[in-house]
Amino acid sequence: MHRRLPAPFTAALLATALLPLAACGGGSKDRPKADIAASKVTTIGVNAYLWRAALDTISFMPLVQTDSNGGVIVTDWYANPNSPNERMKLTVSVLDQDLRADALRVAGSRQVNQNGQWVDAPVQAATVQKLEEIILTKARDLRRMAIAG
Repeated sequence: MHRRLPAPFTAALLATALLPLAACGGGSKDRPKADIAASKVTTIGVNAYLWRAALDTISFMPLVQTDSNGGVIVTDWYANPNSPNERMKLTVSVLDQDLRADALRVAGSRQVNQNGQWVDAPVQAATVQKLEEIILTKARDLRRMAIAG
């Protein structure tokens, strides 16, 4: 059975599909010298670009907990007004001070309303993978803007 993603997820997924993956690949000669140092610029316990990108990406959801030193963002249940019988909850973990793909983990929970009761339902792996891609792309864009001045 095919389920539609909530509109904010769908819009974010579409935007990501249209963005080039400019930060992937390329030799070190193409990178500005400030690039390595910029990836570690932080006054919090985790990578500041990943942290900011994660907060920006899920800003439409109510937040329950944010811990910038531990790198954890937990949302409350969010139901898209267009799909009121389905809701999602996310936990985003920023695991490192470096801007790397393996420094980010998104976990999701999903429930559907059946006869007035919220029942756990599976989250498609592609949904959390796409959210991770969106956050990583946004973090790379933030880093590029900071380097460019």
